[in-house]
Amino acid sequence: MFERFTDSARGVVYGSIEQSRRAGDACVEERHMLAALLDAEGTRTSVALATIGFVASRDEIERGLARARRRGGISQADEAALADLGIDVGEIVARVEQTHGEGALAPARRTRRLWPFGGRTGHVPFTPGAKKVLEQSLRESVARGQRHIGDEHILLALTARPGVVADLLAEYGVTHTAVLGALAPRAQAG
Repeated sequence: MFERFTDSARGVVYGSIEQSRRAGDACVEERHMLAALLDAEGTRTSVALATIGFVASRDEIERGLARARRRGGISQADEAALADLGIDVGEIVARVEQTHGEGALAPARRTRRLWPFGGRTGHVPFTPGAKKVLEQSLRESVARGQRHIGDEHILLALTARPGVVADLLAEYGVTHTAVLGALAPRAQAG
């Protein structure tokens, strides 16, 4: 599948690995892919985001991801479903943090695997969710009759898969439908 990736899509994959390393994480997650997409300039994704009117700063996105991480990675949809059952996630987070400290519900950072002699393998694995995003990017490409997988397909995949990243992007108007609309005129012209 990787042979179908455009240079910009490969840049996102390599960028997400670098984002993971900088964060001190042992695996690449969807949030790292989002960060790599937002760092890329002059790509189909950057044009689509500008067309949609996405104006959030990188710091705003990081704060949104940190809020979700603090809630244990619960998406807004999950939080709403729990609220329908009478469960207040904010109250639970507050109580847990009162007892165990701030960020107690945040997933623990994984440590990197080391070779027996102390050297790092250099390989940074992708979480199952991140792998699903890459698989979804292939589906997004095939659905449009395209033979390549571009950075825009990764963005479409991130918005199509339910979860924290899709919820956060939706807060800024970046939905699957909005991205499709922003890409449609360029797809016809290109």
